[in-house]
Amino acid sequence: MKRDSERLALFAFILLFAFVIGCKMSSTTNSNNSNSNSNSNNQSKNSNSTSSTTKPNTPPPNIAGKYNITGSNPTGSNYKGTLEVIAHGDVYQFRWNAGAQYDGVGIQNGNIVAVSYTTGENGQGCGVVDYDIKGDGALEGKWGYWGVNEAGTESATRTSGSSLEGEYDATGKNPNGKEYKAKLTVEPAGNLYRFVWSNNTDGVGIKRGSNVAVGIGGNRCGFVTYEVQSDGALDGIWGGGGSDKTGTERAVKQ
Repeated sequence: MKRDSERLALFAFILLFAFVIGCKMSSTTNSNNSNSNSNSNNQSKNSNSTSSTTKPNTPPPNIAGKYNITGSNPTGSNYKGTLEVIAHGDVYQFRWNAGAQYDGVGIQNGNIVAVSYTTGENGQGCGVVDYDIKGDGALEGKWGYWGVNEAGTESATRTSGSSLEGEYDATGKNPNGKEYKAKLTVEPAGNLYRFVWSNNTDGVGIKRGSNVAVGIGGNRCGFVTYEVQSDGALDGIWGGGGSDKTGTERAVKQ
C-alpha cells in the first residue's frame, strides 16, 4: 500500500510538471505571436508614414488668363491697364493695353516668367531666354521667339569671369531639334547685363536672385521678369529701350 501511494504521488507530480511546462510554452508562443504582430503593425505604420510624407512634383502655376495691371515707369510716373496671357505650346503670348498696345513672347521657368515685347499688335523679332544660375556659375536656360510655339534650350559653362559676368561656352537645341554651339559674353550694363552670342545674337537681361531673364531683339524689344506669387499675381521688373533704368509691374488676375 505504501508503495502504491508513493507511485500515485510520483505520477501526480509528473502530471503537474507537464502541465506547468505546457502553460509556459503556450505563454511563450502567444508572446512571440504578439511581438510578431506588433512588429508587423509597426512596420505597416512606418510604411504608411513614409508613404504619406512622399510629395509629388508640384506642377508650375497656370499663368494663362486676363489681368489688371498697375506699374511704375523708370521715370517714376505710374500707369495702369490690362494684360492678357495666352498659351501657345511651350511659350506664351503677352498682350498689354496700358495707354498703348504692346505684344510679346514669354517663357515660364517654374515660378519665374521671362518676357520680351515691343509696341504694336505683334512681337515679331523679339525673343527671350530665361536662365537658372547654378552653384558653379553655369547657366541652364529655356528660350523662345515670338511666332514660334516651341521652346529651345541652352546650357552655358563659364570659362572665365566671376558672378554672372564672364565668358561662356554655350550649347543648345533649337525647337526643331537641331543642336548648336556658341560663345557667350556677359557684361554689366548699369543695373542690367548685356548678353552677346557669337552667332550674331545679343540681348539685355536682369538678374533676380539665382535667375536671369534676357530680352533679345535690340533696342526695339523690352523685357520683363515676373515672379508668380502664391495668389497667382505676377510681380515684375521691366526695362529696355537702350536704358539701364527699370520699372515695376504687378498683374492681378481678373
